[in-house]
Amino acid sequence: MTGLRADRVSRRTADKVIVDGLTLTLGPGETVGLLGPNGSGKSTLLRLLAGVLAPTAGVVTLDGRPLPEVGRRATARRIATVEQHAHTQTELTVRDVVALGRIPHRRAWTPPTAADAEAVSAALARTGLTDRAAQSWHTLSGGERQRTQIARALAQEPRELLLDEPTNHLDIQHQLDLLELVAGLPVTTVIALHDLNLAAMYCDRLLVLRDGRAVAEGTPAEVLTPALIEQVYAVRAEVTTEPGHPVIRFLRRGAQPSARPA
Repeated sequence: MTGLRADRVSRRTADKVIVDGLTLTLGPGETVGLLGPNGSGKSTLLRLLAGVLAPTAGVVTLDGRPLPEVGRRATARRIATVEQHAHTQTELTVRDVVALGRIPHRRAWTPPTAADAEAVSAALARTGLTDRAAQSWHTLSGGERQRTQIARALAQEPRELLLDEPTNHLDIQHQLDLLELVAGLPVTTVIALHDLNLAAMYCDRLLVLRDGRAVAEGTPAEVLTPALIEQVYAVRAEVTTEPGHPVIRFLRRGAQPSARPA
């Protein structure tokens, strides 16, 4: 089997099951959204897929091989991650940050190659940051920092990209810009999101989690129903269909659904 796959993976702590028997197979080039309330296991599943955490049961494989057999460096060449927040006390330029993505491709203490420089320049161009390359990381806006982190991930030249709620704390324009960028990348993407409408707009397939377990999986139109939203999020909603994706409108407590045409 090719690609990244989680097969009945679980992750437990001493007194809690965080992820419970999840299976996820990724198709080449698709964008899969992870949905669920806080504490449902989205971030933990992403870390399991990245090999940062080891499952206590089940296995994560890359091209049919368990990640420990693939090795950390080879895994890092294939799988890139973008966390919710990135911080550094070191004074770095945007280009410096993006160049960190080339570390898995070099031996320790060896200088960057022409191929490294080309990959960094291509990642900056893809994310619209070429004119910011010499700017200090600390002077960037939240949206620019997230784009820089995506550029760093792209400089790794991955085939799989894992993003943990990358739109948090961004205004609407930057949320849309960021997801347009991600959806247009030639990689297989798994992205944890809170906003159901953004997930419906930009994801090919959704996996909905609650208490570490899979509740539903399928296309946005198949998954995002009023019944599912009430079951998972304990809120009422109306779901209508726009060209290409469903649209969710949440209802205030006590409000009645809109009258539907006969």
